[in-house]
Amino acid sequence: MSDTDPTVPGWYEATRVASPDRPRLNFDLDVDVCVVGAGLAGLTAAREIALRGWSVAVLEADRVGWAASGRNTGFVLPGFGAGIDDIVERVGLDHAKQLWALSEQGLDYVQRTIADNALAGVDPTPGWLHVSKTDNAGELASLVERLRWIGADVETWPKERVREVLPNPRYFDAVHYRSAFHIHPLNYALGLAALAERAGARIFEGTPAVTLDAAGVRKRIGTPNGMVRAGHVVLAGNFHLGALMPRLAATLLPVSTYVMVTEPIAGLADGVRYRGAVSDTNRADNHYRIVGGDRLQWSGRMRAWQAAPGWIGRGLAADIRRNFPALGKIEIAHLWRGTLGRTIHRMPQVGEIERGVWLASGFGGHGLNTSAMGGELVARGLVDNDQSWRLFAPYELVWAGGRLGSVLAQGIYWGSRPIERVEHGLARYRERARNRRQQRLALKALAKQPSAPPPDSPSSEPDHTAAE
Repeated sequence: MSDTDPTVPGWYEATRVASPDRPRLNFDLDVDVCVVGAGLAGLTAAREIALRGWSVAVLEADRVGWAASGRNTGFVLPGFGAGIDDIVERVGLDHAKQLWALSEQGLDYVQRTIADNALAGVDPTPGWLHVSKTDNAGELASLVERLRWIGADVETWPKERVREVLPNPRYFDAVHYRSAFHIHPLNYALGLAALAERAGARIFEGTPAVTLDAAGVRKRIGTPNGMVRAGHVVLAGNFHLGALMPRLAATLLPVSTYVMVTEPIAGLADGVRYRGAVSDTNRADNHYRIVGGDRLQWSGRMRAWQAAPGWIGRGLAADIRRNFPALGKIEIAHLWRGTLGRTIHRMPQVGEIERGVWLASGFGGHGLNTSAMGGELVARGLVDNDQSWRLFAPYELVWAGGRLGSVLAQGIYWGSRPIERVEHGLARYRERARNRRQQRLALKALAKQPSAPPPDSPSSEPDHTAAE
């Protein structure tokens, strides 16, 4: 195991494109907009605001893309962390359609930004296959129909087609999202930062925002060595903003998942024939894709607190062997964790929370498309007075429960895994029993058929040739 430091996204770091070191802020600065956080949402907002002619400064406590933006699975998916049925139940069908369209706009933004600017090392690969481990073809067909009602580009794949590209007897039918794709997220963040700077934004790394005075027309953002005065502030961080705005951090549940990249695997192209992204759960486990041509990236093992990386790595390797035993021994090359901020309602927090203070946060679970969407919505709302961000008004800031919320989330995750395994095992048992029953019926039908006489045996019918 060559890289097991969970604080370093090893594979992404090993394959990152060159990027400049950006300075710390060590002077006072006046701008139109101060963006706090150089993750994907903050960089998108900064770029779009700068493109509209406003002056922008971005304050980043560490470096560009160092948190969840540069260490996630790289899946760019339509939709949100909340399921579509939950969204429709809460806001109604027409409102849900508008929200879904915004999520698709976020996906399109990422795709367009990569293509139009030929971003290096991002490597977009099309498709996302969401596989079921239970034999529920009817439920999936109904889900696809509901998704199509709201504008999703989806189709069902029967288990035969699924197992052709993912030879795993645990897999049944799947939902295929044709517009989805996967990328190298850190390289995308680095490319986005360069585009924001090209548009005129200034990015300061190693510059945490430690105080915020939001009163008055000009907001004051204090850093260790300088002050930023701005007409507007965009908080585009995660739970890391706790010291700056505790009431915001309290609405986010910190959830960590672990991501592993294997050593090169001989025969991987035959063992995993689908080149898009794959998920075989609605929870944190088993989201994977091929990277580097002959390596498997696999994520899962959600934790609401830190865990020993060696133990997590062995668990992820066991998950791969359980699903694809033909791949043989799994050697771990890189292992890291990514911690995201998840809201209770699993929807983003986007909009103006007080006069001149904007929020783009809570993207956990579907961050690559919704961070692009959120950053662009904030820029349009701030500069153009576009009110589309108000579509998220039903998803207000809700306290995440503090330490107790983390304990409950972990308990739900642990409790659901054995239940799901029983359901998956029963599905495979029923399939085997059904196959055996069909074989017996086929043999019985064959036994009842009259046997044909041997080619050279005399016929049982009378011979009339002699009389003729």
